[in-house]
Amino acid sequence: MNTNTMKWLLKREFWEHKGSMFWAPLIVGSLLVVLLGCTITFGIMQHGIPAHVTINGHTLDHARLDQILPDETKLMVAKIASGMYLGAAAPLFAILVGVVFFYCLGALYDERRDRSILFWKSLPVSDPMTVLSKAITAMVVAPAITLAAAVVASLALLFIVCMVLSTQGLNLFAPVLASSELYLSPLRLAALLPVYVVWALPTVGWLMLVSSWAKSKPFLWAVGVPVVALVILKWINAALENFSGQTLLLAHYASDVVARILGGIVPGIWFTFKPGLQTGMHPTENGFDMGGLVSQSYQSLVGIDAWIGVAMGVAMLVAAVRMRRWRDEG
Repeated sequence: MNTNTMKWLLKREFWEHKGSMFWAPLIVGSLLVVLLGCTITFGIMQHGIPAHVTINGHTLDHARLDQILPDETKLMVAKIASGMYLGAAAPLFAILVGVVFFYCLGALYDERRDRSILFWKSLPVSDPMTVLSKAITAMVVAPAITLAAAVVASLALLFIVCMVLSTQGLNLFAPVLASSELYLSPLRLAALLPVYVVWALPTVGWLMLVSSWAKSKPFLWAVGVPVVALVILKWINAALENFSGQTLLLAHYASDVVARILGGIVPGIWFTFKPGLQTGMHPTENGFDMGGLVSQSYQSLVGIDAWIGVAMGVAMLVAAVRMRRWRDEG
């Protein structure tokens, strides 16, 4: 594989889809910071934080937090904030699903529709490298950009919250900055990228296969074919059960197969396919321990289920390469 050619292809994909891959998470992250930051700031500054406590028989109404919270509690609040602040960026990862889905669906279809494929085929770039660059863009580049935007937006919100709480007597800047979770949380999410690639590969392969051969309406083909096939299989299975008391073995796995080829690009989808896994958020005396998130996610790769999906995804990408090479548009 020519490394320089692959870099050029990845840059091409990024610049052609910069609006959805870069500007969309940037704008949504900015809106999150502005809207949530303004809401939190207005709520606390306007109404304060009510704290009704009784000390030695005397009631303190709306007391300042530095009067009622011990140092241990402040430290626990800081650990919770520094360990879970990335949760504020959940909408960005929801947008990532739509971005990757429609990018893959149009990756090979759009170039045939606008006839730009004639130009790209005139360049000394092979079909396998072109399809591979699009798959890498969907499974690595787009999630990495979203992750960077999520970290920046979450840190900005955490800074706003700490700044506003400091006006109420709760100064979290020192314990938050001293907490290792503040720095480990982004690294943990980045470490999950290989797991995401494994589980996203069947969906990316299916969408790009549909994109390579659909003459029109690729969305209906991509979603309609597996859903209709699932409904028909369920109906046949129910009919067999009513008449003979037997069921199709394939019917028990059909729902999982459809979920893998349509929902594999959802971050964290592996927890739904592995019921024994825990999300890695364990309550402790100091807040929440997120250390198990990475290990639990990699546990989802133990067993044959995940790797069957990888084989299916690779096979569909190979088929997409062949379809791009031989597709006759008349």
